[in-house]
Amino acid sequence: MKIAFSQTLDANSPRLVARVVEQGDLPGDVPAIIASGAEASRFKGKAGQTFDGFYEGDNGPVRLALAGAGKKDKERLPSLEKAGAALTAKFLTSGETALALDCRDASLSAEEVAAVLLGLRLRAWRWDTYRTKLRDEQKPTLAEVVVVGAPEGTEAAWNEAEALANGVEFTRELVSEPANVIYPESFVERCRERLKDTGVEIEVLGEAEMEKLGMGALLGVSQGSVREGQLLVMKWNGGDAGAAPTVFVGKGVTFDTGGISIKPGAGMEDMKWDMGGAGAVAGAMVALAGRKAKANVVGVCGLVENMPDGNAQRPGDVVTTMSGQTVEVINTDAEGRLVLCDALTWAQREFKPKTVVDLATLTGAMLIALGHEHGGVFSNSDELADGLLAAGKESGDKLWRFPLSPAYDRLIDSPIADMKNVGPRWAGSITAAQYLQRYIEDGVNWAHCDIAGMVWADKPGATWDKGATGYGVRLIDRFVRDTAEG
Repeated sequence: MKIAFSQTLDANSPRLVARVVEQGDLPGDVPAIIASGAEASRFKGKAGQTFDGFYEGDNGPVRLALAGAGKKDKERLPSLEKAGAALTAKFLTSGETALALDCRDASLSAEEVAAVLLGLRLRAWRWDTYRTKLRDEQKPTLAEVVVVGAPEGTEAAWNEAEALANGVEFTRELVSEPANVIYPESFVERCRERLKDTGVEIEVLGEAEMEKLGMGALLGVSQGSVREGQLLVMKWNGGDAGAAPTVFVGKGVTFDTGGISIKPGAGMEDMKWDMGGAGAVAGAMVALAGRKAKANVVGVCGLVENMPDGNAQRPGDVVTTMSGQTVEVINTDAEGRLVLCDALTWAQREFKPKTVVDLATLTGAMLIALGHEHGGVFSNSDELADGLLAAGKESGDKLWRFPLSPAYDRLIDSPIADMKNVGPRWAGSITAAQYLQRYIEDGVNWAHCDIAGMVWADKPGATWDKGATGYGVRLIDRFVRDTAEG
């Protein structure tokens, strides 16, 4: 969606004009016929509420849309995003090709207008690449938004928000693509192309290099697939030279059959998004580079495909991780932690970070606990956990903290190796986090975000349609702003 700026409404402006209004009484300059219609429709200006109608303007018929901004409270920016998103949801396939967002009489700051535009842009994203028979009424028509009379600083604020939108959209693209299109090597190439000329440095380790490093856990997951596993490394050096980077590690299982411990067939097609953690990390790097973040950040993605080939890993196999610890693989469908443990070890040894955060669609147990409302966060640092919780609340990528405890740790002890890759049925998300914690080196602040319920939606949300949500990009971006950029 193209965003342009103008100071006036004239005969060349779009016929569709939108105004953002506060909850309560309508402004006095709203045409009487529109005000009457809004009242009859019980439009109150609540966040995300819309009403539209026609009136005769100076240059012909005007279609005026009102979008509710809600109350001026601590939810102000999310409410404004909802207002913008509601406009897109209403008019994206309406036949209207352009919308004028009239800010001349609105008491909105530059940041607030940018929030409206961010909602407009994010809700407009669709993945129609493989649709060949869309009816005309199903095709998107709204392609341009002209912002009229925006306050000073809005274009700069939008440039920052646009970088974030680009990152969210890239994550949605990666998560939406089918597994015959996005697999470890093509994931890498898609990131190379998207990050070209941004200043992000890319490094890739193939299976031969990972074997030399002793990444037996990651390679054990990959060995059943004809697709070669990859370790993708993306480095953004926007902070002080030589300063330790903040490292984000993403689980990138581009398709998860469960391996020999194969999943039920029903719904298995959803497992194309089991790389949602890696997708979030890649999208965040797009956003950070796009806005020239003043921080050193590294994104690491462990990329594999988990398949039940004749060469696949078996339940009961013992693998040696890069850390030297051994793992009895009880269930090959608990593969994400096997990928992450080697990626985490490599990232810590390579970059010597003080802070490491991993993101992964790791456990179905997290869905049972939190549904689709929050991701779970586990951490060895209260300060880090609090920072992520705050970033989640502010960005809208919400998190809820879960415990770590030696009592849970004992549940993954193995009789023949250092540990098992799964515990008993109970506390499945916690024992998965306990497993990962065994690979965190002394002095490193670490957090694990289990985002299994958040990367894909079966129904539309405030700023997304059904499908990939882009969850995690805004969380990372906000956390970097709050903690690494100061």
